[in-house]
Amino acid sequence: MAQQALETPQQSKRPLRADAVQNRARLLQVAYETFAELGVGAPVDEIARRAGVGAGTVYRHFPTKEHLFLAVVAVRVEEILGRAEELLRTAPPEEAFFVFFTETIDCGATDHGFADALESAGIELPPEVDDSFRDVVQALLARAQEAGTLRRDLVPEDVKFLMKGCFAAQRYLEDKSRAPFLMSVVLDGMRVRP
Repeated sequence: MAQQALETPQQSKRPLRADAVQNRARLLQVAYETFAELGVGAPVDEIARRAGVGAGTVYRHFPTKEHLFLAVVAVRVEEILGRAEELLRTAPPEEAFFVFFTETIDCGATDHGFADALESAGIELPPEVDDSFRDVVQALLARAQEAGTLRRDLVPEDVKFLMKGCFAAQRYLEDKSRAPFLMSVVLDGMRVRP
């Protein structure tokens, strides 16, 4: 879905050679690791160096750094959406939203590229990816609200904003040991008060 939207016209017309497919897969893996470590500010030259290819190879597969970043983030978002779908099917309604929120924040703590994408740090997610994320959050919200554990006045945009705040806290806190406490404050603030 998101991957197809990121293909260049040249990529969609002719199939890649076997070595090009391997280069692209290696490049995506290295780009994922580099963006996770350095965020959206990771230079293309650094990604190319870590992948053992030239910058030209990167640009043959991805015409801009934004295309490369979005291809990497689209994979991560798909994984997170898959986990949300699993929680909707298997977790108790009163817990699924809170598990999703916590796991997403934990993901952002180790994957700065993902956190940058959700924070819209200079690069916007494709509308279909953003819509899918919103839809899953809405489904989780509705279940938790019906179960009586989540405030009824919360909407998906609020959740995304609170996630951004948690990502920022993780990134900028001088005392990182305070992050779990701040997360508990956010979670408690979203719960229905007895």
